[in-house]
Amino acid sequence: MFIQWLRENRLASYVLTLLRLYLGVKWVQAGWEKISGGHFDASGFMLGALKQVSGDHPAVQPWWGDFLRQVALPNAEIFNALIPWGEFLVGLGLLLGMFTSLAVLMGLTMNFAYLFSGTTSVNPQMVLAGMIVLAAGANAGRIGMDRWVVHYLGLKFKKRKLSNTPCLKVHS
Repeated sequence: MFIQWLRENRLASYVLTLLRLYLGVKWVQAGWEKISGGHFDASGFMLGALKQVSGDHPAVQPWWGDFLRQVALPNAEIFNALIPWGEFLVGLGLLLGMFTSLAVLMGLTMNFAYLFSGTTSVNPQMVLAGMIVLAAGANAGRIGMDRWVVHYLGLKFKKRKLSNTPCLKVHS
């Protein structure tokens, strides 16, 4: 019942817009701070996370530590570009209400990566807000660019699908 309200109710679209804008501002600020700050380096964060892998109750699980050690740290330069631009673009998508579901899904992916790395901060509240926006589907972007972009892409897809459909020939 709540999910149906989120997905279909006009009042819900206004509430979701406020939630989406809040998330968008947080993501844009986080990304822009890293982009405009000169040189962003995620390797210090990753090394800090690796220190939290050991002990009786590690804040970082060993499997995530293995990922950081074997994949992320050796490719830190790639992550140094992906993180700030990813945060900024997620925020921009949410602020504009453009590709809202994809933007919030990518934001949730980053939130979980930060949580897996032992950082709490605003991530739990952003995960909760992001899950609500994601569950709302198209209604979360109704007051935004999705209203036109998804409609336009949908029409293009239908035209393409129809034009690629083979004609049935009737032989007499």
